[in-house]
Amino acid sequence: MRGSRFACLPILLFAAGLASAQVVSPVEISDPEMRALQQSSMSQLKVAAQNIASCHFDFPFYFSRKLDVNEKQQRRIDQHSIRFERFNGATVLAITGNYYGAYSAEKFSDELRARQTFLQVVLPILKAVVPAVQGNPQVQGYAVEVSHHVFGRTMGMAIERAENLMVYMPQSAAVKLVAAQNKLAQQAALLEAEVFLNANPLNLWLTDDEQPPVNDVAHSVLDESSTTPPPAGPAIADESDPKSKPLASGTPQPVQPDPKPVAAPSPPPPPAPVRDTSPQALAALQLSIQGVSNHMLRELEPEAQFVTYAPPAFIAFRHQAYLELSVSTTLAEPAGTSRYKLAALSFDDHLSPLLRRVLSYLPGDQNFDGISFSTTVHTSTKPGTAATKPLSVEFFFPLGSLHCYESYDCTGQQLIDAGTVLINGERVGLALQSAEGTGRP
Repeated sequence: MRGSRFACLPILLFAAGLASAQVVSPVEISDPEMRALQQSSMSQLKVAAQNIASCHFDFPFYFSRKLDVNEKQQRRIDQHSIRFERFNGATVLAITGNYYGAYSAEKFSDELRARQTFLQVVLPILKAVVPAVQGNPQVQGYAVEVSHHVFGRTMGMAIERAENLMVYMPQSAAVKLVAAQNKLAQQAALLEAEVFLNANPLNLWLTDDEQPPVNDVAHSVLDESSTTPPPAGPAIADESDPKSKPLASGTPQPVQPDPKPVAAPSPPPPPAPVRDTSPQALAALQLSIQGVSNHMLRELEPEAQFVTYAPPAFIAFRHQAYLELSVSTTLAEPAGTSRYKLAALSFDDHLSPLLRRVLSYLPGDQNFDGISFSTTVHTSTKPGTAATKPLSVEFFFPLGSLHCYESYDCTGQQLIDAGTVLINGERVGLALQSAEGTGRP
């Protein structure tokens, strides 16, 4: 259960520290002009880094001047990446990083892979950095290079390899791109860009009818033993790292053609707009449902076991607004029961009977993103034995998934899979049947 409503303070402090960790120190840049520009633009670069830190990526993304490293190694190496470089004689803001999403080589063509990484990673980064530095007259463009992964089969063996996408946008085109309101306007801006996939020029089209296959992008599991370095794109030589090589070397690895074209499914829904989760916005949401909240508290007690000192309140979680309901759960389980089993039982025995009743007070569309059930789980103890330490479990459920569950179109497991579960503040995966049967997730 969240005991403080000032949770945003450490998040802001963390974001500020993360911004410093992403920006290359001027002393690491060998080019005197670029070093001076880096020094004079540090405040703008930190704002850009903070904006990127607020972006949501479908899979883990790390800033890095070294591409094609496995995720375990990536967590340990230098993650300073935002710096000024030269590209074809132009002064550009350069950003490089590793994206741990993997595409099926059989179902994603070169163009589809490039387009997906552009939409999922490069475009959000440009939207974050361009407004922060576009007023700087010395910045002539932006160069973003991202390494993603491709999985497939060669001679009957499953393999996974890295692939580099590099996008260069002149300043005027980048400004048009981030201001574009539709795909057609974005495409017009992209006509001025240069795009390379593994050093090969590529035309990137956002307006064609071909849609990416659904559920064929996975989190990369590439490890050190299976790393196969790909050729790098022609983006930027990292002059600040004496061990690095220019990114314009190498030849691309061949990609197996798709022997069986896959019928295009319906396009995925557009991403949810960024929610205003400022204290003022959350306070306004709180005021808008205060009457409903009070009515719900009165009618659902004592079944719900609401915590009296923590009334329903809106909180920010992963850049979205959730209505947090704090409850207490008591289970007839002995001391030493697995935390996963306790979390699963708290959902099945206590929370699931409440879900539809809570939703009856919040019908239709709401001006927030989901509901969080924050419960403190207590286990029964025998007389004369010491009480066990309570377990904190938080369930974050998106409203769309809750309505799916409400209408019996989704199971409780599907609802949990669509949301986020925290046990004592740490995110976990929770499989109800196996957790309740074996006590493990």
